[in-house]
Amino acid sequence: MGRDMHSAEENMLRAELELLMREREILLKITGVAAGLIAELNTTDLPIRTVEAADLLATTINQLPEELLQDALDAVHATIVE
Repeated sequence: MGRDMHSAEENMLRAELELLMREREILLKITGVAAGLIAELNTTDLPIRTVEAADLLATTINQLPEELLQDALDAVHATIVE
């Protein structure tokens, strides 16, 4: 394989990595916003179907590793108040 082929592959990999990093940032922001929304919900004011959907979302978010959840909260400048 020539130098040009390695360079082209490196450029493709670099572009793919940059795309994945941008997508990760978007997903972190979505997760952070969703976690913040769940934290602010008052379930006594919501229809049962909405509460069930919120519970599913909360359960899914809680399955994230703590470090990843913290990255998501940091992405939207949110904190968890216990």
